[in-house]
Amino acid sequence: MATASGAQAYAGCGRTAPDRDGGAWRGTANGAHMRSGSSTGCSSNGLAYSGDALDYHCYTWGAQDSQGTTMAWTYARNTRTGVQGWLRTDVLSDFGSMAYCGF
Repeated sequence: MATASGAQAYAGCGRTAPDRDGGAWRGTANGAHMRSGSSTGCSSNGLAYSGDALDYHCYTWGAQDSQGTTMAWTYARNTRTGVQGWLRTDVLSDFGSMAYCGF
């Protein structure tokens, strides 16, 4: 699980990301929210279910939580539904993209 400390930029609600990663993940988390930004405070665009293939685009950091922890988030497209969004990397079986979004 990737974490960071200090002030990190994150993807605000409504921010998309470029496709910098050729990787894909075979879903193992059942009902993982694909959010509109890299924060649990952002709305959910849809869910990724076990068995869904996700096309990774890149990762960035999330908003800092109340304990001061900053998690990495991966932007992906669900190839079954076409839904795109941000997923916390700790809900992904392979911890998500290794390509940095640049923000």
